Parts: sequence; C-alpha cells; structure tokens
Amino acid sequence: MEFLSLDPTLAGALLLTAFAAGWVDAIAGGGGLLMVPALLSAGVAPHLALGTNKLAATFGSYTASRVCIAKAVFQPRWWRVMSVSTLNGAILGTLSVWLVRADWLQKLLPVLILAAALYVLWLKPQPPATALPIQRPTATGRGLLLGHTLGFYDGFFGPGVGSLWMVAALSFYPVDLKQAGCIARFMNFISNLVSLLTFILLGGVDFGLGLGLGAALMLGAYLGVHSALRFGAALIKPLFLLIVLATAGRLAWLEWGLR
Repeated sequence: MEFLSLDPTLAGALLLTAFAAGWVDAIAGGGGLLMVPALLSAGVAPHLALGTNKLAATFGSYTASRVCIAKAVFQPRWWRVMSVSTLNGAILGTLSVWLVRADWLQKLLPVLILAAALYVLWLKPQPPATALPIQRPTATGRGLLLGHTLGFYDGFFGPGVGSLWMVAALSFYPVDLKQAGCIARFMNFISNLVSLLTFILLGGVDFGLGLGLGAALMLGAYLGVHSALRFGAALIKPLFLLIVLATAGRLAWLEWGLR
C-alpha cells in the first residue's frame, strides 16, 4: 500500500494519528494503541499492521532517545547491562511470537497495566529533575532481570511496554519521572528495532506506508519528549495514568468480551 496513493482523507487521518501516537508515546508510552487500530481500520492486514507499526515506532523511539541523550537526562554508557539484556529479550520474544499463541498474555495484560496505574497513583511526589542528580545504576542483576523480561514482552506482544518500563524504572532505581521516561524510550527503541528487523526478514512490513507514518511519528515524538522534559511530572503523571487506564480498559473490552 503506497502512502501517496491513499485517499487524502484517510492519509490525513493516519498522519494525524501517527503524530498523536508519537507525542503520547514519548511522554507516557502507549502510542501503539493508537497506531495499530488505525492501520487495521485502513484495511491493512493484521500481520502487516504490527510490522508497519514497529517501523513507525522505531523512528519515534529513536527520536525521543536522542533528545534524552542530548539533554543529558539519560547516559547510555551507564545502562549497558540493561541495554544488552533488552536486546537479548527482544530477540527471544520476537522469535517466540511465531511459535506460541499470545491469547493468555492478551487476557493478562489489562491486570498488569491496571496494577501499574495504581502503583503510579500512589507514588510519592518526586523532586524536580533538576534537583535529583542523574543516577548511575549499581545493581547489574536488576538490569538483567528488567531487560530480559520487558524486552521479551515487547518482542512477543508489546502494548503498554513503555508504561511498564516507566513503572519498573521508578520501582528499582532512584530516578524521577523524567529520567524514568527517558530510560523507557531508550530501551523501547532497542526492542522496537530488534522486532522490526525480524518482521522485515519475515516479510511483515509495508515500507511505503510505514515510512510516511514514521515521519509524522518522529515529529510527534520530538515535540512530546521536549514537552515531558519541560513540564515534568505535572504533565507526565496525569497523562501516564490516562494512557495506562485507557490501555487496560480497551484491552479488557476486547479480550474479556466486555461488549
């Protein structure tokens, strides 16, 4: 499906959705919950929708990660163990999705995301990012565990992984919401890229559509991460809660037969 050959109204709607998905994903995660339904509603086959979404999402997570690194909110060299673990986990997860049915995970996901929302709701307010120094992780075991677990999950299924990364970072490391968001964006970029390469090898990516949407998603991600770094918890926390609650509600509606 060539992007330029689409009906102008449909093309505009997809571009707007991609921009919104990039903006939301850069702040709180959950952009895929906007993009995948939009692609399916445009008539893209399910496997192509997933692969094409990974192509667009990789552009967005890369853009947000670069801003975090440029602003010195995230230092990749301090998170090497977690990065390699995420890479390994994403490879295993993406290969496994072709062998194992994901029905059980789809039904469990609403519970996991609701738990994440409740956890963040009860978090004590963090100091502003300028008052909380950048932390160097000291426990490699945590990075191994989180990287393999969430990397596998993103490769295997994916929805809500950005929100889960933020909760995990806040739970296991002395970081604030800004720093947790940057950790989530960088690790999500790694798992997105691995999954994308696998989809390409298996012929599951529509490049004509994905590259066009990726450009809009990159713009949304660029503005989103700057919004998050500028406004901090005042923007991130309510939007994060809104996204995870909407995610859980939508998945419960679809997977538990709540119609």
